[in-house]
Amino acid sequence: MKQHTQIGATVEEAISLALQKLGQTLEQVEVEVLQEGKKGFLGFGSRQAEVRVTVKQAEAEQSTAKIEPQEDLIVDDQSVDVISKELPGEEQVLEPEIQPEKQEKKQLDSIEETKLYIKSIAEAMGITDLRFKQVVEGKYVSIKLQSKDAAKLIGKRGQTLNSIQQLAQLVLNKSSKTFMMLKLDVEDYRERRQIALEQLAERMADKAIRTNSKVKFEPMPSYERKIIHNALANRLDIETYSEGEEPHRYLVIEPMK
Repeated sequence: MKQHTQIGATVEEAISLALQKLGQTLEQVEVEVLQEGKKGFLGFGSRQAEVRVTVKQAEAEQSTAKIEPQEDLIVDDQSVDVISKELPGEEQVLEPEIQPEKQEKKQLDSIEETKLYIKSIAEAMGITDLRFKQVVEGKYVSIKLQSKDAAKLIGKRGQTLNSIQQLAQLVLNKSSKTFMMLKLDVEDYRERRQIALEQLAERMADKAIRTNSKVKFEPMPSYERKIIHNALANRLDIETYSEGEEPHRYLVIEPMK
């Protein structure tokens, strides 16, 4: 897996530098914000942003295939380059471009396949009244689920929902030519969770100042850590950063010295 950790004055700068070093575009990578940048006050408390950029598996395989050295053919002790010049009279065969209408249909087919997959998981959990509402904006696909048994789909602190989303993301991109990002939600749980995390972040930051000691959160997904980072980004009396390795990576709040 091709991966690079980069620091910069801002998250955007760190991502840009990492993309240059990896030779990839933003659509070809997954970005995890390890630490938000902070300007500080009068030069004190400033810190650089840090991101981890991972090349998506399909792109990494293509990149590897491109840089593999081509073997030479040996004929009568003479080396003949495999990448030969185009022979006279031969026409180069180009793959036909996928028409926008066909591409859109394939995208919709992938979404329907993903919904069937989610439905099969729900039925295995004894949920038979699952309803879907979807919104597609470019490569971003939002699917909202409704059920009287929503709590089963969410699980403790959203762990079941996060697991279903990860699996559904794989199904969504299994046969799609264009990579799509999936956001799966149940009864607006994501919005409620964000509000709860932002409130928790403020309470834990106050606790860190009150006790003058570090406060460690339990392990949580990168997007939830980012919510807390962003919620506390403007506070000058504390700093936030992540420690540990996935899937046990956690966030730390530390008072400024």
